Order: sequence, then C-alpha cells, then structure tokens
Amino acid sequence: MIKGVKIFEYDRHSDARGWLNEIWRSDIEDFHPEMGYISMTSPGKSRGPHEHKEQTDYFVFLGTSEFLVKLWDKSGSEEERIVAPRGKTTVIMVPPGVIHGYRNTGDTDGLVLNIPDRLYGGKDRKNTVDEIRHEDSGRYDMD
Repeated sequence: MIKGVKIFEYDRHSDARGWLNEIWRSDIEDFHPEMGYISMTSPGKSRGPHEHKEQTDYFVFLGTSEFLVKLWDKSGSEEERIVAPRGKTTVIMVPPGVIHGYRNTGDTDGLVLNIPDRLYGGKDRKNTVDEIRHEDSGRYDMD
C-alpha cells in the first residue's frame, strides 16, 4: 500500500426500513473534514487522475456501482489498484502528494462522497485550488 493511504470498512446495518452505514468516526481516525460533496459518475467514466499539495481526500464509495480506484506515489513508480465493489461501502483516505483517480467499472451510475480536510478554493473560494491535474499528461492510465 502506498504510504499514508488508508482503507476503512464499516459494517452495513440492515433492517426492514433499509440500511445504515457509518462513514467516519473520530474515535477510529484522527481526521478533521472541512467540507463535503457528493458526485455521480456514469458507467465507464473516470475522474482524475490528480493530486493535492495539502488536501487529504476521504472518499466514500457508496456501493451503488463498482469502481476501480488507482493510486500512484509521487514518483509514479508505485501503482496501487483498489476495487470498491457494488453493494458495499468502501472508504479510501488519500493523503497529499498521492496521485489518484477512479473509474466507474459497473453498469449503473455510481455515487461517491468526499469529505476532504480543506475547503475547495479556500475560505470564500478566494484561494488557488489545491489540485494538480494529470488527465492529459498520458503518464497515468485509468484503464
């Protein structure tokens, strides 16, 4: 595993009403989110790869589809592949400097939450966005 990357598995609790799944607990991880957002990724589509200088991403793959998550160390020499399966909530914490991206490998729309520890664009969106994009570099393949 690439240094600093963490994977969490929380139990899904089901009953006649549906299910409930924890996604973060302060007694398990010393992590302090600053914002949260949800995204929908269509089947076969990717997000990333990119990296952050200071931000830690805390991705919650909700199990609505299957995702392939790819991670690279800063040198690009070490690659990690993680499958976030359909029907299971998978949490992946990606620290600064780790290049990352994900692709919906399922056949349905997939939902992903992110609760990073930095505000996008800083307070009131007045700062430079902490993101280095690699989509067009050709160096990091999402397949």
